[in-house]
Amino acid sequence: MEERSASSVSIMNWELFLDAGKKDFCRKYNSNDVGKKYRRSDFTLIRTIGEGTFSRVYLSRIVDDPKYYAVKILDKMKVIKLGEAQHIINEKKILQSINFPFCVFLKASFQDNSYLYLSLPFIPGGEMFQHLHRLKRFDEELSKFYGAQIVLAIEYLHHCNVIYRDLKPENIVIDADGYLKLTDFGFSKRIENRTYTVCGTPDYLAPELLVRKGYGKSVDWWTYGVLLYEMTSGRSPFQAPNMMKICQNILCCKYPMPQFFTSDLRHLVNNLLQPDITKRYGCRKEGIKDIKEHSWFFDVSWLNIFNRQVKAPFVPKVKCEGDSSNFDNFKEIRIEVAVKDYFSKDFEDF
Repeated sequence: MEERSASSVSIMNWELFLDAGKKDFCRKYNSNDVGKKYRRSDFTLIRTIGEGTFSRVYLSRIVDDPKYYAVKILDKMKVIKLGEAQHIINEKKILQSINFPFCVFLKASFQDNSYLYLSLPFIPGGEMFQHLHRLKRFDEELSKFYGAQIVLAIEYLHHCNVIYRDLKPENIVIDADGYLKLTDFGFSKRIENRTYTVCGTPDYLAPELLVRKGYGKSVDWWTYGVLLYEMTSGRSPFQAPNMMKICQNILCCKYPMPQFFTSDLRHLVNNLLQPDITKRYGCRKEGIKDIKEHSWFFDVSWLNIFNRQVKAPFVPKVKCEGDSSNFDNFKEIRIEVAVKDYFSKDFEDF
């Protein structure tokens, strides 16, 4: 599978573009063919650039390929113990199907007796979380620049009937030009109507998810409101010492509004962090127009953002294509593969 990018579009055919993207997504989602077949031996692992509960991400290269990749390696035994097998299979199917400039995509997937492998393009600018932590908070110009790209990414995913469910700075990476990409689709799911699984990061959980009565695409617009707040203030709106208090704050929709937020941003955040889904922006009958035509975005050209024709307010320092200096350092571990695969049936659809 070669590098993919969406072509430039005009305002007259945006809906047609989304419809074509949905059709292409469905075709790939229902196919097990992700292009050329690879094996672990085809990749040279350079260093760890991320780690999770049951996975590690490596900067890597493929033999005779000048490009750099991020290879996500997942421990089969840990995945099974934590009951995450279906989430991983969903992640692989979604990654192989998406084709949007502000989302990563799947280069290749394969497995051996011990591990699952997802190979993705390497994005050298690092996680948004690291830059936010260093800068303390973003000014509204930068938050708006990032926020516009995320709106378009969510619009595309929702058009493909995919809910993302884990929008947060740690799951957003910045490229060498200052544009972003959503990554880590481990909690993403393709749905037709509603789903009931409780998953995500505590500070970002929508109230309808917490009450376990089923939910749909609405959760992503709530999480988008949390992200806008965090990017521009440097903290979560529902921040608390423990999980119980966080949930209480979310269910009561209790959060302080920073005085330095402009009135337009306050209005948008308040209408995204709206517990009544029928009143939440992005979920009302006006749909995404509530957000894209909001006064906070009055000076945004959505087509120019999509076509990367707007100069990024912040560009990370990247020396070369394989520069990993924007990522944290991790203790390296040895990847050892078992002689026998005890989980072949669990991942036969991977």
